[in-house]
Order: sequence, then C-alpha cells, then structure tokens
Amino acid sequence: MSQRETWTSRVGFILAAVGSAVGLGNIWRFPYMSAENGGAAFLVVYLIAVALIGLPAILAEFVIGRETKKNVVDAFRNLGGPVAALIGVLGLFTGFWMLSYYSVVGGWVIQYVIGSLSGAYFADPGMYFGQVSEGTGTILFHAIFMAITIGIVAAGVEKGIEVGTKIMVPSIAILMIGMAAWAFTLDGAGAGYDYFLTADFGVIAENYQSIIPDAVGQALFSLSLGMGAMITYASYLDGDDNLLGDGISITVLNTFVGVLAGFVVFPLLFAQSIDPGSAGAGAVFVSLAQAFAELPAGGIIGFVFFLVLLIAALSSAISLLEVVVSYFVDNFDVSRPILTTGIGVMIFLLGVPSALNINTFTMFDNIASNILLPLGVTLTVIFVGWIYGGGAVAELRRGLGKNSSFGPVWLWHIRIVVFAAVLGTLALSIMTFMSA
Repeated sequence: MSQRETWTSRVGFILAAVGSAVGLGNIWRFPYMSAENGGAAFLVVYLIAVALIGLPAILAEFVIGRETKKNVVDAFRNLGGPVAALIGVLGLFTGFWMLSYYSVVGGWVIQYVIGSLSGAYFADPGMYFGQVSEGTGTILFHAIFMAITIGIVAAGVEKGIEVGTKIMVPSIAILMIGMAAWAFTLDGAGAGYDYFLTADFGVIAENYQSIIPDAVGQALFSLSLGMGAMITYASYLDGDDNLLGDGISITVLNTFVGVLAGFVVFPLLFAQSIDPGSAGAGAVFVSLAQAFAELPAGGIIGFVFFLVLLIAALSSAISLLEVVVSYFVDNFDVSRPILTTGIGVMIFLLGVPSALNINTFTMFDNIASNILLPLGVTLTVIFVGWIYGGGAVAELRRGLGKNSSFGPVWLWHIRIVVFAAVLGTLALSIMTFMSA
C-alpha cells in the first residue's frame, strides 16, 4: 500500500473542512429553516447552538481523526475496539446514504444554472421544479454531478480535494458577498433585514419546542457532524496544530456563509413580496427562481446564485465520498481512482430511486436528517466523553500546551451540555420521523 496522504498546509485542512460544512446545509437549508422558525429568533438560537454545541462537537471528531490518522471505522476501532468500530461503520454508511440523494440535488442545481441562462424557469418556476426534480432527465444530471465528484476525489487528498477546495471556498465567499451587496440595493430589502436580524424573543418562548431542536439540528447538519467527514479530514493532519484554533476558524467561516445566505435570500424574497414563512424547502428552487424571473437581469443574477450553490454542493459532496473512499484506500491494495469510481457508481445507483421520485428523495432525506446524523453525533459524543476521555484531552492539548485548562473543561462540557443537547435532538428527531 502507498503511504497515506496528508494535507500540504494547515490552510488546506481548514478550507477543506469549511468546504465540507459549507454546502446545501448553509445556502439552501439554513434560510428556509430560519423562515420556518421566525427568522431572527431562529438565528439567535442557532448562533448559541453553534458556539455551545457545534464547536465542542467538531473538536470531538478532530481529536479522533488526528490521534489515529485512520479512516472513520479504523479510528474508532483503534481507540475503542470492535464495538466502538460500529460507530465508524454508521458514519461510513451515513456518508454513502447521504451522497446518494445529495447528488440528486446537485443535479437539480446544474439544471438551474443552465435554466437561468436559457430562461427555462421564468414562465412557471413551480412547474420547472416539478420537471427537474424527478424523472429520467434527473438521473442524467445526477450522473453528471456524481461524475464530477468522483473525478475530484479520485485525484487524491492533495491534488484533488485540497486543490479543489482552495478554489471553491474562496469562490463561494466572494460570490456570496457580491450577491449580498446586490440584494442590499433592492427596494423592500429593509423588511428582509428586519425579519432576519430583529429578534422577537417572545417567538422563542412560545415556540421553543420546535426552534431549539431545529437550531441544534441545523448546527450539527451545517458543520458536517455525525457522518465521519471531520474525523476523516482530521486524519490527514500531520503535526501539532492548534485544533481549537482550527475549529473556531471553521465554525466562524461556516456560520459566516450561512448568515450571508440569509442576507441574500430574505431581502430578495421581501423585495418580491414573497412570504418567507411559506417558502419551505422549496425556497431556493421555487421561491427564489420566481424572484429571479421577475427581476431585471434576473437570468444573470440567478446564474450567479445557482453557480454558488453548485460549488457549495460539490465541496460537501467530495467530503461525503471521501469518508467512504478513505476506508477502502486504507484497507485494500487497489488504486484510489479505481476504488473511487467503483464506490461512486454504487452511490449513484442507490440515488436513482430518489432521482425518479421526489417522495423517495424525501424519505431518504428524513432518514438521514432525523436518524442517521443525530445518532452518529450522539454516539460520538458518548464515546469521546466517557470512553476516550483523558486521551481526547491529551490530544486536544497538542498545540494548546500540556497544562492547558481548556481540555478538561471541554471534556466535561461534552459529557454534560453537548450530550444532553444531542440526545434531546435525537429523541425529538426520531419522534418527528415516526410521525411523518
């Protein structure tokens, strides 16, 4: 077997991790989750959840990956034995499962990039979404998106993932800043800012049972936690970098893009008198398409927005594929391109039912969002807090100093605060899934 690859720089790791986190979860899911939960009220709870739950949880995955320098399955096996390895197997399966339908959404975005230039969705955005979201044509674009993802991952950690994310992540940030600046000029944008930034704490008090778990779930989802991605990426670290500093950088940059998405979406919706609370999951693919169709130069603006969404989707997709590929590269003496292609084809085939039927797609998404992800985070937190324990503190102290007091404080925070939050989220998510 060839020597295991590593990141060529700390910046490469940070941008790759940000790329994994900054995907559809930020630019697609975050705005509509905010809209469904009172706008600014959700934003406040989300920011608290990122700081108190998301950041500590991402550090938990980092210490596992860097300590073992192994794929997600072997990482848990090395630290906790064959039973713990099952947590890694869950992460492997989650990455495989999620990418199968995530790639379908990537195919939708490709069609919207094309449709923006041709004006295909201008006449009837709702009908256009119905045409692109399921059917044999959807399979074709699912295949195109999957092929691009395979090509990047097959090139390797250094020449594929790191090079790709060094281009993708700055591009996302620059284009989103430009879109937000443009949205600021729209008539009626002020109402969108008020909705997104002026919190009514009474809404939180009245709807805490839905806002809190949704915000915690979004924090975990948007940081790519519970699917083995951060463990896998941290396993390619070589050195004693400050994981706390890296974790803060990643969570801040990730949150920045999510908030930027709000600065684009809400001014745009309010400028076109579209109720954000009724937009739902179709906010990007129907409501925004409707807004672009009614704007001067809407095709160009739509093209830029959906191009950003496509880049973000790719940056997350490569991390999901790498979770699975990493295990097979570590354990089988077969070239990375061959393994990546074979695994990618199997993921593509699993995604075909989601491409053919939107209800199947929704089922796949509900299983991932309500069961696989929260279960993976919960088991990881239990493992780090109560089994890995002191070893996790020692690993975190590398780069902080062996006498740093942050490690023990972080461990107890993981054991109590993060555990209670993710366990509660898991319970509510399972109830949501069962009642769906």
